[in-house]
Amino acid sequence: MLHQLLLVTHVFSSCVLFASGIMTALVLVISRLTGSVREIALAARRVVRSDWCLTCPSGVIQPVTGVWLAIMDGYSLLSPWLVLTYAAYVVAALCWFPVVGLQIRMAREAEHAAVRDEPLPSSFQRAFLWWFVLGWPAFVGLVVVFWLMVSKPVFAG
Repeated sequence: MLHQLLLVTHVFSSCVLFASGIMTALVLVISRLTGSVREIALAARRVVRSDWCLTCPSGVIQPVTGVWLAIMDGYSLLSPWLVLTYAAYVVAALCWFPVVGLQIRMAREAEHAAVRDEPLPSSFQRAFLWWFVLGWPAFVGLVVVFWLMVSKPVFAG
């Protein structure tokens, strides 16, 4: 029973982690394409909230349930596919941490510009570019994690 509960929690949280990442990216990109500072400010504020409510908790649940399941299923925590999973997850996390900081900064700058009825500052544009660039390795890292979790490849050694 515990194993099934952990497995469902692990799979569900991986879906939440992946989907919230994609959806927050889409929300911010689409709002930016409108050119409306007010829409961008609202979207950025919601993206930050979504990351704290969805992405962050699922990002913590994933490694906890993953390691617990690996132990319960009798895998060595140093199995090559698990080590690659850890590495891909760390790459995604190392990209996500600065992304969160950039999102907070962009939300503040957009809110400030919206209240003053000003265009977005150039610092917002630079932060958005870094946010967009860092999002790609995080996305690819999670795709690799998904593939490793499902396929559990055996490497000749």
